[in-house]
Amino acid sequence: MRMVLYTNVFISSFFGGNPRTVIDLWKDGRLTLCLSQEIFDEYIEVLRRLGLDNTPELEELLKLFAAGFHIVFTTRTPEIHVVSDPDDDKFIACALALKAGYVVSGDKALVSVQQYQGIRIVTPKEFLEIMENMKP
Repeated sequence: MRMVLYTNVFISSFFGGNPRTVIDLWKDGRLTLCLSQEIFDEYIEVLRRLGLDNTPELEELLKLFAAGFHIVFTTRTPEIHVVSDPDDDKFIACALALKAGYVVSGDKALVSVQQYQGIRIVTPKEFLEIMENMKP
């Protein structure tokens, strides 16, 4: 299953909880992470700003990114205007470009969109509930 992780979920995964569980599902190979250069750059910029750029967790994640571990990457995304904060459109655009089924986010404005062209926009908790219900 393909999904896009909003920056706040990616960053929160360093501290545990549902975001960490989502990342663990990706590390276990149960999910494919969809990325664009713009999203990846934002992840790194926020981690540096928070002083988390020299952590063992980040080092492990960067190795997985570099190896292309269950990751698909797009260099071209459609220009869309869906979210009240235009900076958040890149997450939906990435999902559209890579045919992801989900954007997992903790941003209330983005989650309030709920769905866009078949892409569900859900919280980490909602996403984990969906994954649980998909188990055979």
